Amino acid sequence: MKALLALEDGRYFEGESFGATGMRTGEICFNTSMSGYQEVLTDPSYRGQIVAMTYPMIGNYGVNALDTESHEPHVRGFVIEELCEVPSNWRSTQTLDAYLKEHGIPGIQGVDTRALTKHLRNRGAMRAVITSADAGVDAAVKAATDSPPMSGSDYVQEVSTQTAYTWDPEGQASREWDIPSPSQNREGGPQGAFHELPETRHRIVAYDFGIKRNILRNLRQHGFHVEVVPAATTAQQVLAMNPDGIFLSNGPGDPAALGYIHEEIKALIGTKPIFAICLGHQILGHAYGGRTFKLKFGHRGGNQPVKDLRSGRVSITSQNHGFAIDPASLPSNVEVTHINLNDGTVEGMRHREAPVMSVQYHPEAAPGPNDAKYFFAEFAKMINEGR
Repeated sequence: MKALLALEDGRYFEGESFGATGMRTGEICFNTSMSGYQEVLTDPSYRGQIVAMTYPMIGNYGVNALDTESHEPHVRGFVIEELCEVPSNWRSTQTLDAYLKEHGIPGIQGVDTRALTKHLRNRGAMRAVITSADAGVDAAVKAATDSPPMSGSDYVQEVSTQTAYTWDPEGQASREWDIPSPSQNREGGPQGAFHELPETRHRIVAYDFGIKRNILRNLRQHGFHVEVVPAATTAQQVLAMNPDGIFLSNGPGDPAALGYIHEEIKALIGTKPIFAICLGHQILGHAYGGRTFKLKFGHRGGNQPVKDLRSGRVSITSQNHGFAIDPASLPSNVEVTHINLNDGTVEGMRHREAPVMSVQYHPEAAPGPNDAKYFFAEFAKMINEGR
């Protein structure tokens, strides 16, 4: 079945439909990761977006239940150059095509994703539509232009948990998994080996703005007992739980549209050690009194170079965001600690007086490199120093 990808500026691409059929609109963006498409699909930070993968073949290792970052895919649509219809991986339980059909997500293959990526880099992120219906180019472009923009959108309410819960109380979902040699495989099968978790040393509250499971796994692997709370939880409610620290998660949408969250986080600064990533980092910037702005085409992929201004160390990081903090808007008691070496945007901050730190990128990766995983240990150290 034929499919059409149309952008709001009139550019369009023809291709072949896979996944679900129908029409879906959203802001189109591109991700430069070479693998990890399942993690991309299920990352709540992509709520409201159509994602194009720049790597030419997608679907070659199928889909499995262990690699999801949430309970369902959140992308509005999926754009690729070539779909692998016969996955080859012993962990695969489903094809990518069947997975998208199951969850009602339309995809289009046969698209020149290099041309699409160059267009978005030149013209900037924009609204788009994927359709398998024979609506015509003009009607598809109109559907894109009539859809809501990302700026001003609050998608956090759609992805945040509605009730508080304890993450992995049985210590099963967070165990680190690897592929051992036959002599090392203690569990006797192709499922791999799970490593024992350390005892919990710190009890923290994690705000769920669209939190990824691998963040929760990494927190538990570093000795944190995690109580997850909804995005609208008040500062008073959090402090009543008397945690050792507070974590602010990733999430989708425009951080400037979350005023109801900014005020609560502002009230928490200085009360407990705080670590924030991605959207949590941007929310923290607003809580400081700063501003955010929309990037031309965002940072999405596992190859973003970030420099630590204090040590000079450069890390290759995993990122997924379309907004950034304006450094000129930050107060004097907030220090910019990290910058993106591609465009100079703010990638990390520390409060000069309170135990608060944040990074714009993803220390837990999934997908991506593990250069920045040390931040979980830094969070534990910050809590210990505050005791």
